[in-house]
Amino acid sequence: MDNPFYIEVGVFQKSHIGERICGDMFLSRKVKEENRTIAVLSDGMGHGVKANLLATLTATMAVNFTVEHKDVHKIAEIIMNTLPVCSERKISYSTFTIIDIEDSGQTTIINYDNPECIILRGEELFKPQWHTITLDAEQYKDKEIHACTFKAQKEDRIVMLTDGITQSGLGKGKYLLGFGLDNTRDLIVSKVNERPGISASKLASLIVNKAHSNDEYQSKDDISSVVVYLREPRKLLICSGPPFDKAKDDYLAQKVQNFKGRKVLSGGTTIDIISRKLNIPVEDSLDFNDPDLPPVSYMKGIDLATEGILTLSKVSGILEKYNERTELAEGPADKIIKLLLESDMIHLCIGTAINVAHQDPNLPVELEIRRSVAKKIAILLEEKFLKEVVLEFI
Repeated sequence: MDNPFYIEVGVFQKSHIGERICGDMFLSRKVKEENRTIAVLSDGMGHGVKANLLATLTATMAVNFTVEHKDVHKIAEIIMNTLPVCSERKISYSTFTIIDIEDSGQTTIINYDNPECIILRGEELFKPQWHTITLDAEQYKDKEIHACTFKAQKEDRIVMLTDGITQSGLGKGKYLLGFGLDNTRDLIVSKVNERPGISASKLASLIVNKAHSNDEYQSKDDISSVVVYLREPRKLLICSGPPFDKAKDDYLAQKVQNFKGRKVLSGGTTIDIISRKLNIPVEDSLDFNDPDLPPVSYMKGIDLATEGILTLSKVSGILEKYNERTELAEGPADKIIKLLLESDMIHLCIGTAINVAHQDPNLPVELEIRRSVAKKIAILLEEKFLKEVVLEFI
């Protein structure tokens, strides 16, 4: 967890008018053992289910071959050989852009027929040296695949687009020839200058919503934008449960005291240990914002103090079902979720002492032991939300 930056990936999409399924496909994967982040955006020809299937096939292949460190020529060739070709127009049924970032910042981008990636270094445009990959096969002699390699730095942003953005507004109004790449660049630069810390997701949504408005909110194509943002990591520590050995109480207290980031204590015994060891008074509240859970407590220097296993079980359940339409309330579990989603590097410090209160067979079945719940939360955060997680049992 000592990477010089955190790689935040945000995506926003709108489907062709009248379609429920987007014909563009975005996939990303963190290769944890190699500290690599791979992101792929593919645009299937046409729109709807058929376009989505073709884009999904392309994006899946692109991710898998990139994970295996295939040579850029090889990746391009395999994908091009696999994709069906339109019999009339003699062009592939989908396009793709691949970004592969190592933890050192070494970045490779491969682009076939999507608009060129827009790269910002801080608040200024950054233009790496692009080169053209030519494929040996006769049927691809007219195809141009572009690639670049550069060393990314903290505060760099890489923006992937489908042509639903650059061609938005085509044929009418202000953008008769389409919004174009230059206008898209100008839009991105202006938004980042207005808000230098703008998140990847927010910037992606602003780009797509501008294109949607260019089409008078009747999109003539699928519209997708992906933003990869390299920035200072936001860290969160969640401590829950007393250590197995009481001698480790001091270790727990020091971890909380020295942690550089936000801090959550989940569990009455955990709160008592920290309060006693660090001499921090606990102020209980009567804010019953969730009928299922006890109210939060307040401690100086602690961002959130809640009940333990019931709250974490509810956190696990919300994370499992969470999607972009989920609305979070003000209860203790919801507040933990908000902190988790706002954080990049999450340290779960879980005590393994047996709590006799949880051995009562009359307690509800969903009251899983703390260790199981913590493991489930860690897996969800890593696989579903691409967070960097350290799970420590003490």
